[in-house]
Amino acid sequence: MSWIDYLIFGAYMSGVLAIGFYYFRKNSNEEDYFVGSRDINPYHVGLSIVATDVGGGFSIGLGGVGFLMGLSGSWLLFTGLIGAWLSAVFIIPKIKKIDREKGFMTFPDFLRDRYDTRVAFMAALISGLGYMGFTGAQMLAGAKLASATILQNNPFGMEPVLFSLLIIAVVTILYTVTGGLKAVIYTDTLQWIVLLAGLIFIAIPITLGKIGGFEALRTNLPPDHFSLTAIKPTTFINWMVTIIPIWIIGMTLYQRMYACRNEKDAKKAWYTAGLFEYPVMAFSGVFLGMCARVVFPEAEPEMALPMLVRDMLPAGITGIIIAAYFSAIMSTADSCMMASSGNFTSDIIRPLIQKKRPGKVNTIQLSMIVTFAVGALAVILAARFTSVLNAILYTYSFMVSGLFVPTLGAFFWKKGSSMGALAGMAGGGTLTLLVISGVFALPKQLKMLELDATIYGIIVSALLFFSVSLLFPDPEKNKQTKQ
Repeated sequence: MSWIDYLIFGAYMSGVLAIGFYYFRKNSNEEDYFVGSRDINPYHVGLSIVATDVGGGFSIGLGGVGFLMGLSGSWLLFTGLIGAWLSAVFIIPKIKKIDREKGFMTFPDFLRDRYDTRVAFMAALISGLGYMGFTGAQMLAGAKLASATILQNNPFGMEPVLFSLLIIAVVTILYTVTGGLKAVIYTDTLQWIVLLAGLIFIAIPITLGKIGGFEALRTNLPPDHFSLTAIKPTTFINWMVTIIPIWIIGMTLYQRMYACRNEKDAKKAWYTAGLFEYPVMAFSGVFLGMCARVVFPEAEPEMALPMLVRDMLPAGITGIIIAAYFSAIMSTADSCMMASSGNFTSDIIRPLIQKKRPGKVNTIQLSMIVTFAVGALAVILAARFTSVLNAILYTYSFMVSGLFVPTLGAFFWKKGSSMGALAGMAGGGTLTLLVISGVFALPKQLKMLELDATIYGIIVSALLFFSVSLLFPDPEKNKQTKQ
């Protein structure tokens, strides 16, 4: 890589940090920090959503899927289009009817209003831990990219991926801790524009020209790489069941719903996000993964795309594209860090402190401390991950299995009770965690179906939620969310 690539990369990182410190001076309370004063432009929110949802993990992961599957891998992000539009139609109208009046700042705030404090605490724990793991997955994506490109060597003799992980963590944690949600959303907008423009107008044309055009792809790739149907039905089902529910239970998404001025703006943001996920990013990502396989057929699938960027692009352009990928990675890492921090700060730690010391909590300071701690723990988790895409999907599985059914019940089933919600969260989340960690093995007959553990977690959660809700109903309480 040329010195100019390092200069571009360094200037970009400095700019991101400057945005964080700028908003540090403007945040005056917890509402500024976590929901952007509830007054952010819908297009900024929409681009932030897609930057968060696709981000670096899915960008690097999509390259790996394109490497292995070709165009059929684009169905991974079709789930984003479906999830975004379903949420816009069915969830946003109910949330925007009450969020400003109730002062919601987190996803568990909604569940506390519908159920009780115990349910909010359990949801915050599941969501906080899940997003911490997701932050780690994004940092690993950044480390893989950096170790194959701009940080191949270091003066300390450290393993390249570990050294790169520490550098990514320092930058991302610093500007997220200081700037809060406004810094996250506005940097996300910039980062996503840089990534999309870099991929579509620079990386794809230059790469195609250097490998010999579409004819080289046809010659060097298996025929099924050019088919949209070369995918197992079970793989498609697993992606749909694991990813679509995130749009109903994602803390990052609730924060952005609250940040929108009204229902119309929120819907506009969600429709924008869906279209950018599919087809725009879906096909750009897998196509570059296919190109990478032509050049590096023996590479690890998730490392082929960073290697392509490093070796195929001219000086100066390489720095721009690497900055673009880092943009996407940090877009997701910062949002997930904010989500996890919001869960722990607003729903767990602050209530405990206020119970012992009423009126003596500096919310901004506490939020920054917790955000820093979440980022530090995410680095430790990232060091234990190996596959970015698997880390993302495992994290999604844990969150979806515990939270999806009780949250749907909160919106659409009047008989859902607090005891039922607690049982559904505990049962579904625990089963999935035990299965994906290998502690509990599914029966051989179920394994043969090749279905994701999330499906079984959701089934168990539903059985527990509905049965326990009927056995232990709540006393009459506020039902505005379902009116």
